[in-house]
This record gives sequence, structure tokens and C-alpha cells, in this order.
Amino acid sequence: SQIVALVLFALELSSDSRALAPHREQVLRALTRLPGDVERTIKLGDEQITRIAKRLENESSMLLVGRGYHYATCLEGALKIKEVAYIHTEGINAGELKHGPLALVDDSMPMILFSSMDRTRDKVHNAAQQLLARGGKQRLIVVSSEDDHELDELFTENGAEVVRVGRTVDCLQPILSILPMQLLSYRLAVARGLNVDQPRNLAKSVTVQ
Repeated sequence: SQIVALVLFALELSSDSRALAPHREQVLRALTRLPGDVERTIKLGDEQITRIAKRLENESSMLLVGRGYHYATCLEGALKIKEVAYIHTEGINAGELKHGPLALVDDSMPMILFSSMDRTRDKVHNAAQQLLARGGKQRLIVVSSEDDHELDELFTENGAEVVRVGRTVDCLQPILSILPMQLLSYRLAVARGLNVDQPRNLAKSVTVQ
């Protein structure tokens, strides 16, 4: 809802720009299709996410990697997994891998990479190759648009699993890409026998400093 609110605000600010008019129309059309895209994305990955959750239920740590709009997706996904499934999870900017996070990558670390067909695409694909080259084989999960098949061969050869999501305009793509993480956090909690509705040590409202 925060993303949609900000996008609507940006659309209003750009309403008097003739140069931005084509992109505004594209975003407005994408907003009208968004409910259907969300429903289709959930159906697209629910069974697959359940299988992935069973595979990851005993893990103690995970890395979520993305760039651009999807850095926020990583942070939100990591937060949900931590608060519901109690698994230490870090959201990492793909552009900062070599500044420290890459040292954590080995053949036992589960990693989830967010890829989308926007201006960050090539750099994110480069990050995927870095992760695979440093021990990420068999442990990499890629969240990718349903029509993005450029690196399918690379992922298949290295045992990476690809989770498909619907495709929309770049500024709304995180709404679709976060859905597998919402499902994963829920499925992980269920697999670990946890109470999804009452996470420990958390409150809906903060009453103390």
C-alpha cells in the first residue's frame, strides 16, 4: 500500500509533464491490472514455495539479494522471515556484495536473488554469477519475471531454482516480487510448527521508548 501511495503521489506530481505522459499512462494501466497480477502471481508460485519451505525449514540463516527497487524487496522479505519464521535473514544490496556480504557465501548458505527486467537487470545477473562462482550452487533461489529467460541455462546448470512472478512496470514490480517472500515466511513458520498469528516478543503497537 505504501508503494501504491507513493506511485499515485508521483503520478500527480508529473501530471503536467508532456514528456512523462507516455510513462504515466503505462503506470496507470499497470495499476488497473495490479489486482489480477497479484492473484495470478500467488497461484503461480504457491506449490513451489511450499516445497522450498520444506527444504529450508531447518536453516539458521539466509541472504536476500537485490538491486534498485528490489533492495527494498529484500529488506521487507528479510523482515518477514525473521519475525514469523525466526530465521536470521539479511537483505543485501547486490551492488555491495564485494564490500563484505560475499564473504558469507558458501555451499551451505541459502540465498534468494531478485531479478527483474529493468535498468538493473545486467548488474543483477552479474551478481548471480558472482554468487554461483563462490559456492552458491544448489543453494540459490531466483525470483524472476515470468518472461525473463535470459539466464535460464546458467541457473539450470548450477542447480538454482527459479520462482516466477508476474511482470509489471518497474516501480510496481516489488509488489509482485514480495509475494513469494510473504508466502515463504508463512510456509516456513508452519513447517517449523510456529504460531504465525502471534510472533514472539512482538507487539502491534509500541508503547515504550
